[in-house]
Amino acid sequence: MITLHHLNHSRSQRILWLLEELGVPYEIKRYQRDPKTMLAPPELRLAHPLGKSPVITDGELTVAESGAIIEYLAGRYGEGRLLPPAGTPERLRCSYWLHYAEGSAMPPLLLKLVLNRVRTAPAPFFVKPIARGIADKVDRTFTDPQLKLHLDYLDAELGEHDWFVGDSLSAADIQLSFPLEAFAARGGLGSNYPRLDAFLQRIHARPAYRRALERGGEYRLGG
Repeated sequence: MITLHHLNHSRSQRILWLLEELGVPYEIKRYQRDPKTMLAPPELRLAHPLGKSPVITDGELTVAESGAIIEYLAGRYGEGRLLPPAGTPERLRCSYWLHYAEGSAMPPLLLKLVLNRVRTAPAPFFVKPIARGIADKVDRTFTDPQLKLHLDYLDAELGEHDWFVGDSLSAADIQLSFPLEAFAARGGLGSNYPRLDAFLQRIHARPAYRRALERGGEYRLGG
């Protein structure tokens, strides 16, 4: 039996969605973030030494990291769905997006989150303007241009197809859902990125995605 170690408001939501798309039996072990720090609880380290989610166990096997989990589950239980055949250009493109989502898209989003917290963190009155000024400059000169670069790129990649690898949902779309939902929550998409906005509407309308939300509980990506 597959067990998903599921942290609220986290990347593990997309693994829950994948499991629903695959239609395989699974169990959820739930973990709640600290409401003040938003950090994962220490007991998550019992599932994996880094104490981060998602992590799955499948029998004696433990798999961490979203991309590795998605590739493993789709490969073992997908029966030809969600992963294009090995050795094809489509499989290479799918693999690219599995790595791109965390390796390229997420770093500027995480930096944006850190800078927002720097602005609001408790500090002596004479330090706050300096911290805000530094955060504003980093956003203006680096973070915001990087976010725009990635959003422009991702929106253009959907120019000919509804999905990131051809004409049907793939593992790449599931992996990209988290950074795109984070983009939407922290800056919005709307009319500036109509293809990305339509992509999110498509995935949110999928029955498996809706079932995953019902089973997963709290899922908000603010900040």
